[in-house]
Amino acid sequence: MRCPHCGNSDDKVIESRTLANGAAIRRRRECSNCGFRFTSYERIEDKQFMVIKRDGRREPFDRQKIERGVDRALEKRPVSPMMIDSLVNQIEDQAAIMGKVNHEISASSIGDLVLEKLALVDKVAYIRFASVYRHFENLDEFIREIQKMGDLP
Repeated sequence: MRCPHCGNSDDKVIESRTLANGAAIRRRRECSNCGFRFTSYERIEDKQFMVIKRDGRREPFDRQKIERGVDRALEKRPVSPMMIDSLVNQIEDQAAIMGKVNHEISASSIGDLVLEKLALVDKVAYIRFASVYRHFENLDEFIREIQKMGDLP
């Protein structure tokens, strides 16, 4: 691993920690040259699956898009970064299972997964995400969505 401070490629691992139910490993490292400490993450990469967009285009699944959407929805909400990471891992895992058969999943299925998970974590984040995902254009649409939340667990 190359040191981000001095560029040296000789380091030692100080601490390793398993994350996301064993799906990732976080390693604290120390550069043997300058002593700078930094963190690296390791994840298993499965075969890439494709996302079918609303207009029919296909693009590779991108975990970072889900992270950005969930982060934006949960911005300034009382949810820990560890909970957000767990939520994104759950969404990614379910999307991978749904897309396993033909290595494709629709963007709307991913959006529905995000909404389902956000509804369990934070109702305000759910409404924020739903307003963008479902393209709310007026107050009535917000009100209908909030009323539907009464049906949620």
